[in-house]
Amino acid sequence: MNYELICNKVIAIARLTGNFIRKEAMSFDAAAIEYKGLNDLVSYVDKNAEKQLVKNLKKILPGAGFITEEDTENIYNRSYTWIIDPLDGTTNFIHGIPTYSISIALYEEDKPVVGVVYEINRGEMFYSYKGAPAYLNNKEISVSKNALLSQSLLATGFPYYQFDKQEQYIRLFTEMMQKCHGLRRIGSAAVDLVYVACGRFDGYFEYNLNAYDVAAGAFIVQQAGGVVTNFSGGTEIFNAREVLASNGLVTDEILDTIKKHFNA
Repeated sequence: MNYELICNKVIAIARLTGNFIRKEAMSFDAAAIEYKGLNDLVSYVDKNAEKQLVKNLKKILPGAGFITEEDTENIYNRSYTWIIDPLDGTTNFIHGIPTYSISIALYEEDKPVVGVVYEINRGEMFYSYKGAPAYLNNKEISVSKNALLSQSLLATGFPYYQFDKQEQYIRLFTEMMQKCHGLRRIGSAAVDLVYVACGRFDGYFEYNLNAYDVAAGAFIVQQAGGVVTNFSGGTEIFNAREVLASNGLVTDEILDTIKKHFNA
């Protein structure tokens, strides 16, 4: 399997769909918002973007499976599976905040082999494939070399509809803010992850995530030399629905703080 060729085709597809999303953003009407659940928003842009991605990805690997956020196409138990978030950062998009992305991962059995995250507004294409380093717009990237949490900039996400762990998460935020340069909440998990991959963030943690939120970004972090775990330090992030991604040098300090509060 030529993973580089597949990755290049995925990049072209992501860029094409990104053009559609960028155009729709110019005239988007908030009346088009739909609710999948409390504060869980979706629009025709998400759904149409996903349909475009699925249609074009099928041309690359006919017969591959799909895991998609908007359920326009879900096919399981295939040797190859595309994991797609057509518009990661929908709330940002709806409110006109310019940070949202397309996330596409290809898994071979249970291993990632291609990952592409396209941050649409800045035109930044992050990608990698099996056997290759990670790239941003054709330039190789790597995680930061910072070894101290006290000198780290971290990213996270706030609960917006599952509030049963809110109090302990707030306690975690409080301590973490006192231990690092600052916490940022971008609003797109895929972007948070690739910002770790290119060294803008030293670490990122969040819970209540789905596979399509993190599949591509987590792979790109690893290909860039970073470490990805769940909140217990294990490697399973899909079933755990939580992720800690970092440069590897500050992983233990962040994990110790998370375990103190979040798993209490």
